[in-house]
Amino acid sequence: MVVDDRCFFHKDSLVIKPQKKYPLGLWIAVLGLIMISGIYICSLCIKQRVLLVTPNQMKVTSTRQTCHDPSVPKPELHYMHYPEPTSYSREECACMPVRFFAILSMQRSGSGWFETLLNSHVNVSSNGEIFSVKERRSNISTITETLDKIYNLDWYSSASKNECTAAVGLKWMLNQGVMQHHEEIIEYFKKRGVSAILLFRRNLLRRLVSVLANTHDRDAKQLNGTHKAHVHSTDEADVLARYKPTINTTLLIPELKHTDKWASEALGHFKSSRHILLYYEDLVNNKTKLMDVLEFLKLPQQKLFSRHVKIHNKPLSDQIENWDAVHAALKGTEYESFVNTDYGV
Repeated sequence: MVVDDRCFFHKDSLVIKPQKKYPLGLWIAVLGLIMISGIYICSLCIKQRVLLVTPNQMKVTSTRQTCHDPSVPKPELHYMHYPEPTSYSREECACMPVRFFAILSMQRSGSGWFETLLNSHVNVSSNGEIFSVKERRSNISTITETLDKIYNLDWYSSASKNECTAAVGLKWMLNQGVMQHHEEIIEYFKKRGVSAILLFRRNLLRRLVSVLANTHDRDAKQLNGTHKAHVHSTDEADVLARYKPTINTTLLIPELKHTDKWASEALGHFKSSRHILLYYEDLVNNKTKLMDVLEFLKLPQQKLFSRHVKIHNKPLSDQIENWDAVHAALKGTEYESFVNTDYGV
């Protein structure tokens, strides 16, 4: 009886719930429809992603193609930039190419005076000694971030112009991270198309006098209790020039050698990048040198001016307290020319 029930159950099951079979062609059609739908959805996602990522890139490319001057030699294109600041729109200046530069120098080598000359040009913005702030040069990442901001025209300073900017840069001392990170900085200059302006002094003894006098005034504050590295009147210059430093003759030669070595090493490092070498004395004595700088930056020629007044304009013998000892220390050395041939600047 139990056996019969089981048999009846199985037979009944087979009768009530038969397996339904579909044709093979139908399965293939459904699978194909699913695959086509998946591909279509993926293609829509990819297109949407592209549209979200590339508008700025397309805009930059479009700007460059629109503004491109076919008469410009191909090698020059690397040094012509079309920044798009985040803080404002260049609007009518969008097609004005911008040259990037950096004035590489040492303290008391005429770089402050030289930068004011450049900034007197209506199309130049040189933003000063930005890396005098230690945090900005703490490592190569902070250095490049600062440079990116400057060259994107997002660095606001008194050098910012109402006219279209055609050259933007800064003044950068060798002891402010330049020599420490020179390899990375040179790589950055080459990649971004930055031109280096190396500015030094020929007469390193005159530079030393200026360094010592400036250091003295930081403490003495001779101008109404205020320290001034640069002055705009002959009266102020005369006050600062009254101080005559006493030079340590034992350390004199090593100091001059160190300064000379740094200038040579800097030139050796940056000679592989686009650069121009200038000397303060040449700029003072030959005004056409300034026009060479404008040509180097591909800027319109115009007369440049500065309100800076030179502080030490007397012979060195009248500006060094222990002149006789200094003269004797340099006699017969490679630096004897500094006392025998005084450039007077």
